[in-house]
Amino acid sequence: MNTAMGFAAKCALVLSGMAVALSAVAAGPTAALSVALDVGHSRQKPGAVSARGVNEFEFNRALAQTLADVLRQRGVQVTLIGVDGDMNDLYARPSRAAGADFFLSIHHDSVQPQYLQPWTVDGAHRRYSDRFSGFSLFVSHQNPYFAQSLACASLLGARLRAAGFQPSDHHAEPIPGENRSYADRANGVYDFDQLVVLRMASQPAALLEAGIIVNRADEQSLRQPATQTRIATAVADGLERCLARPGATTP
Repeated sequence: MNTAMGFAAKCALVLSGMAVALSAVAAGPTAALSVALDVGHSRQKPGAVSARGVNEFEFNRALAQTLADVLRQRGVQVTLIGVDGDMNDLYARPSRAAGADFFLSIHHDSVQPQYLQPWTVDGAHRRYSDRFSGFSLFVSHQNPYFAQSLACASLLGARLRAAGFQPSDHHAEPIPGENRSYADRANGVYDFDQLVVLRMASQPAALLEAGIIVNRADEQSLRQPATQTRIATAVADGLERCLARPGATTP
């Protein structure tokens, strides 16, 4: 394991964080929850390109807007960051989330270049890989609320699994560009200490890769409003379950 924190210690952090969250859910929330949703990438830096040529930013924005709608319907206060596509400064994103109970950065995934294959679709030459499928979550030890971040990320992964989605294991592959250690393997949570938006956040934070858009079947599913609503509902369930407690942002 290529991390300073051992498996037993991580398990203790997850269980401790979940125990606090679940006990407080039974007691009920004391105030309206506030969540900052970061729309990953921008028009100028659009991220990955899907198997059919759609930029990742478009996937991120669609899912973030759907999740914002679901959360607001439940009475959660939502701040959407980067939704206009003009935010290129990574450091500005967590600063916009000041005062929120949780920071969630929304992304969609790709794979390492050696797995991509050429194909032609709608008369255009594209690249795809059907080798991997599923979601991933990332947390940073450099976030000042790491224990809460990990507990919440684990709950998000658990709710996504309960909704029928499965985590991808490709970020743990021992190859250049991957080789991430697991923070919670069962629920698809990885360590990624250097992620700016996570380590600079002033509240518990996680990054969600909602699916792999270079996978041809996954791409088509992830573009469907019904799939976006299923993901958003599962994520909203996890956020409410994790954050409906006093002291959610106490380190």
